[in-house]
Amino acid sequence: MITTRTTSDNIDFRKLVVLLDQFLALLDGDDHTFYAQFDKLDNINHVVVCYDENTAISCGAFKKFDADSVEIKRMFVHPDFRGKGVASAVLKELETWAGENHYSNCVLETGTNNPQAIALYHKSGYEIIPNYGQYENIDTSVCLKKSISK
Repeated sequence: MITTRTTSDNIDFRKLVVLLDQFLALLDGDDHTFYAQFDKLDNINHVVVCYDENTAISCGAFKKFDADSVEIKRMFVHPDFRGKGVASAVLKELETWAGENHYSNCVLETGTNNPQAIALYHKSGYEIIPNYGQYENIDTSVCLKKSISK
């Protein structure tokens, strides 16, 4: 398993995002249109793609949230590779990269309908925070934060 740093122009990343969006459409149901509007690839210049040999199996990204924080976006693991620590490896690489860019925190949003993601983030040291921005009054959103300062 190898992680590669790239941008949102990466073709493997874009292929994984198609699968992610299909997965989220099933999870989100009627709420999918609301969430999808915040999942554009604009302004995402920090992308990690994970490969098993030559096959792209997972991805994640971050973008600037505020002066001290990045927002983790577009986390996905192909179903055939789940439960093998792949998501944790991608998340760790994103956190490392954010730290190298002098950010102190990572924030993210996920859905209450995605308990596996919430468990991953808790296991990785994220804590639930009040919903921020566009998710502020959305009952099906969970926002989390982790300090990555050394």
